[in-house]
Amino acid sequence: MIPTEGTSSLSSFSEQFPLAVKPKRHKAKILVWSDLTVDAIDRLNESLNPEYIKNVLADIFYLDNWKENSKAGIVLDLYYHTLQFARDKNFSKEKTSTFFSIIKEIFQVCIETPFGNLDHTFLYFKDLLHCHSVNHPPYSIELFTPSEVRKISEYTVNTFFRHFKMYKYAFTAQIRLDINLSYEGMPTPSQSEEDTIEIKSPFPETEEPSELEKEVQDEDVAKAKEDLRNLVMSILTEEAKKIEGKVEDQVHAAVEVLNSKIDPYINAPGKQEGKGKKK
Repeated sequence: MIPTEGTSSLSSFSEQFPLAVKPKRHKAKILVWSDLTVDAIDRLNESLNPEYIKNVLADIFYLDNWKENSKAGIVLDLYYHTLQFARDKNFSKEKTSTFFSIIKEIFQVCIETPFGNLDHTFLYFKDLLHCHSVNHPPYSIELFTPSEVRKISEYTVNTFFRHFKMYKYAFTAQIRLDINLSYEGMPTPSQSEEDTIEIKSPFPETEEPSELEKEVQDEDVAKAKEDLRNLVMSILTEEAKKIEGKVEDQVHAAVEVLNSKIDPYINAPGKQEGKGKKK
């Protein structure tokens, strides 16, 4: 294994970050050679085989069980694709090491708290890019060009921040809020029966009705239902008669209109007969 500065195993994440840390602002710092040394990058560049690269990364960051441990596999995939992006953009060893550490830093900030800290993480990411793209020693260095900063930003937004909630779900504890209400003066379950307060209903207790009373009530209910049915039927019958009368009136009016249009053709005078021949 190659011990490097900032190297930590997956099991140390929970020890390094308490379960209920509140989101906080992080100060950016120069990360050149923080996690990947020159020797480590040389080892990674010996082969283009994905399996070989992942095994080397697992050896460097103590993720030997990445094939069985799903969390270790997620971390290793993140590291592998980060290196692939740096290789595709032809980054130098120095830039590759720095970009790798930037992704690793924002990943650790993401999982340091179960609370939402997307804004803090993205702000830290922007500060890290600024710290490595502006020449202002000793606070920042001009390592990445503006074009490379744009490419890194687009890649990180479309990959890491797109899966931000997935990382937080997989690596942080679930927070559950239990609410327990207590009132002053109310007895607790541990108090004796002598100290408990007997609460009586403000409504007088009613006796259960007898069988005769139940029969009378049933008859009253049946009679009320019958009266209601008769009332509804009478209303419906009356309304039906009104509708029927309106329909007849409309039909009669339509017939009269039709007859008024036909009558002129029926009652039209015939042609006047011609005069007879003179004898």
